[in-house]
Amino acid sequence: MTDREGKQEAQKKESGPLGTEPLPESPQVRWGLVIHGGVGVIPREKMTEETAAEYRAVLAESLQAGYGAMEEGGSAADGVVAAIEVMEDSPIFNAGRGSNFTTDGEVTMDASIMAGEDLAAGAVTGVRRTRNPIRLARAVMEECPHVMLSGDGADAFAREQGLRWEDPEFFFTQRRWDALQEARARAAEGQDRPNTVDVGDPRTADQEEGENLKRGTVGAVALDRRGMLIAGTSTGGSANKKWGRIGDSPVIAAGTYAGSHCGVSCTGWGEYFIRHAVAHQIQARMALAGRSLAQAAHEVILEELEAHRPGLGGIVAMDRQGNVQMTYNTQGMYRGWVDENGTVRVGIFE
Repeated sequence: MTDREGKQEAQKKESGPLGTEPLPESPQVRWGLVIHGGVGVIPREKMTEETAAEYRAVLAESLQAGYGAMEEGGSAADGVVAAIEVMEDSPIFNAGRGSNFTTDGEVTMDASIMAGEDLAAGAVTGVRRTRNPIRLARAVMEECPHVMLSGDGADAFAREQGLRWEDPEFFFTQRRWDALQEARARAAEGQDRPNTVDVGDPRTADQEEGENLKRGTVGAVALDRRGMLIAGTSTGGSANKKWGRIGDSPVIAAGTYAGSHCGVSCTGWGEYFIRHAVAHQIQARMALAGRSLAQAAHEVILEELEAHRPGLGGIVAMDRQGNVQMTYNTQGMYRGWVDENGTVRVGIFE
C-alpha cells in the first residue's frame, strides 16, 4: 500500500454514518481546497447509509483530484477545475452529467470561475453539449475577450477550444427525469412560485424535496502555494426551469466571486443570491468593514438571507490566510475540504 493509499484508507475510517463526522467549524490550511455539492440534500430521515456513503465517496474523490492537481505543481485554477469536474461527471450531483431538465426536457448547464489576483473571470450559461462546463468557463476566462458566453455560442467556443462534447443522451439520468415530472406536477398545482417571498419556511419536511429541486449546484474555492485564490461554480439549474431561466451560478458576484480578500462559491435559491449579490457581499464586508471571513459569511447567510427568507442556501469560502468557511442555513450541505497534507474531511448534515 502506498503512502497516499494508506492516508486515504485512514480518512475513510474517520468518516461516520450519514455524513455526521465532526468537521472543524473554521479550519485553516496553508494551501488547499474547499468544495460543496449543493444544499439540496436528501432529508436526513430519508438518507440511507449507502446513499450517504456514495455522496461522501464522490466528495472525497473531488477533493483528492483537486489536491492532486495542486500538489503536482498546478495552480488554484487547476485544483478548482479538477475538483469540480469530478462532481460534473458524477450523476448524483446537479451539474454536468447529473443536471436537471428544463420544462422542455432538455439539459442546459451553467458555470463560472474567477481569479482573486486580477479579477479575471469566465462564465457560461445555457450550455447543452460541453461535457464539463467549468472547463469551458475557464477557457472563457483565459482565452476569450468576453466574460460570459451563452447557449450555442458557448458550445461553439468549446468546440474551438478542443473541449469534449457529448450527445444529449449522455446527460440523461432517470433521477433528474423523475424530478422534472415532480416539478411539473408541483407547478400544475400552483406550488412552484419562485418569486413569492412569504410562503413559509422551506426547511419544513413537507416542502423540503420540492424546494431542493432549486438548490443543486457544485463549487470549489482553492488557495495555492503562491497565494492565488480561485472560486468556481457549476450547475444544471432548477428542475422545470422555463424561458431560459438563469440562476446565480454563472453570475459573477452573485454565485461566484474571488477578490483581494476571499473566494466564494454559492449554492441555493439563485434568484435570492442574485438579489443579494451574496458572493461579492462577503468579499465587500471583509474589504470595507474589516470583517473576518467567518463574520462576513455569518452576517450574509445566517442574518441577511435568513431574515429575508429562511433556508435559502449556503456558501463555501476561503480567505488569503487559508481560513475556510462552510456556512449554510438549510438541513445540510454536501461539503468538504482538504489541507496541504492531503487530509480530507467531508460532511453532509450538521
